[in-house]
Amino acid sequence: MKTPSRLGILAFSLLALSLHSSLRAENSEYKPELFKTIKLVYEDSFDGGSLNTDFWEVRQNTTWVVKGGVLNGSESSKEFQAQKKASKDPSHAGLKPVIWLKKVPENFVCKMRVRYDGKAYQKGFPLFDLGHHIHTLSFSEKATTLTIKKNVESLPIEQPLFSINEWHDVVIELKKGTILLTIDGKKHRFESANIDMAGQAQIDFKAIDFGTCQIDHIQLWEGQ
Repeated sequence: MKTPSRLGILAFSLLALSLHSSLRAENSEYKPELFKTIKLVYEDSFDGGSLNTDFWEVRQNTTWVVKGGVLNGSESSKEFQAQKKASKDPSHAGLKPVIWLKKVPENFVCKMRVRYDGKAYQKGFPLFDLGHHIHTLSFSEKATTLTIKKNVESLPIEQPLFSINEWHDVVIELKKGTILLTIDGKKHRFESANIDMAGQAQIDFKAIDFGTCQIDHIQLWEGQ
């Protein structure tokens, strides 16, 4: 039997790598439901080891580090918490990790793998704010709730659920009047005349008090 040459082995390896990359690219493409086309705005797998501050803004002096290809968030320092608790602004003491994703289009798709860790829901609910306090998606043990502008409208549903201490694949599509939320393949469409990202350009990530947040990868598109 003929032994394969080094050149042949190299050619086969390059072909396999090319096919693998093509499959990954094909699988990474997302087909939106609310838009005809989407244009990539930002993508990050956090393999570079540092936070891209052009797109991220750390809030409340909380701790965010990129480690092992994952963005990890935790509470602020005890010194900062003590200073804030003694001030006129104790609600922003950084007890929970908070970070903003910036440059979010008015019509967007955001696809990510994320988890919130904590001991119990008693310390608050993990949430995503689509626009600052505009469309708040909060996750309790039994329900997911969309709260619009704090008290304008509240839309609770039983599914899809986002549980703590587990990784979840999340997709959020938003255009005026509609939010399509998908968690681990389970979808729910919120419809309301109050859904509108005009003048907003961020998604806020907020975990449970004294808990953590981890983001493995994220993609952000503009919907067209």
